[in-house]
Amino acid sequence: MGYETPTGIQELAIPHLLGGRDVVGQAQTGSGKTASFGIPIIERITPGGGAIQAIVLVPTRELSTQVADEIASIGRTRGVGVVPVYGGQPINKQLRLLENRPEVLVGTPGRVMDHISRGTVALNNVRVAVLDEADRMLDIGFADDMEWILSRTPRSRQTALFSATVPGFVRKLIRRYMDDPEWIRIGLEIQTVDEVDQYYSEIAARDKPEGVREILNEVPNEGSPQVLIFCEMQVGVDRLVRILKRDGYPIEGLHGGMSQRDRDSSMRSFRDGSLSILVSTNLAARGIDIPSITHVINYDMPENVEEYVHRIGRTARMGRKGTAISLIGEWDVELLEKVKKKVGVDRLKVRETRLYVKR
Repeated sequence: MGYETPTGIQELAIPHLLGGRDVVGQAQTGSGKTASFGIPIIERITPGGGAIQAIVLVPTRELSTQVADEIASIGRTRGVGVVPVYGGQPINKQLRLLENRPEVLVGTPGRVMDHISRGTVALNNVRVAVLDEADRMLDIGFADDMEWILSRTPRSRQTALFSATVPGFVRKLIRRYMDDPEWIRIGLEIQTVDEVDQYYSEIAARDKPEGVREILNEVPNEGSPQVLIFCEMQVGVDRLVRILKRDGYPIEGLHGGMSQRDRDSSMRSFRDGSLSILVSTNLAARGIDIPSITHVINYDMPENVEEYVHRIGRTARMGRKGTAISLIGEWDVELLEKVKKKVGVDRLKVRETRLYVKR
């Protein structure tokens, strides 16, 4: 397969996983995570066992096929069967592949649940369970699905979880479903983009809609600017879109609770420039590479500094300038201090709001 030396995550994770230890791996996309759990999976299962012995949950159908192909390549000489299952593909094709009784199942949580409910997949013989890009699965709305699936695997299983960030829910998964895991962190010193001008305004939660209006009204019209606004919760996205649409702003939402058709429509309009304002949960924090995004607004602050860096990195693409403005509510002061420590006090400037100017 062309491997000569292991990557950092492979070198640290593979020995622990081969030894049967649970592992939490924090590493960025492209760090070689798949082989770091794929090699131990192939080593720990019994070919021809007639049942699914390892399951890998992933956030997207594209990643499902990619991970399945790599594990299949690793296990080819041992005769290991690997089947990907995901939404958007006719289920009859997957049913035919499952009739071959593969040892490894790779899939998106929704389609895996579908197969379990149909009785076409059983997890009672699973030895290894992997959650790949757990934070992205959380963003897309698979939180309950991940728990539902893990609860149907044997308690004696080995569990590995890989994630670029570890927000609160992912920490809860680790505490509930993993046994004294080994934590591995690789390449997480993410630097903020120098071209992003960063500001913050201290503002009461009840005044945030007016604070956003003030910012949007100050965005220059030249050059067809685009604004990406982050809310922490899906209900917050819907509420803010409803308020600003009523005021006449060209705006749409994006979150995991929307239908795939509506999500695709919002992203397509934002990508082609016909939509100038998009309000999103962290679902949009990764994978968006739209050079015309001029402003990022943190309506709600994220749970950690790493997510803050991911968010503001959606602007100032391809060497362009960008602006990031965070609305700091009553409960955000502690995180604000951490962000200042990360980016430098001189890089994060106070933006005064007219809301509290005495008249």
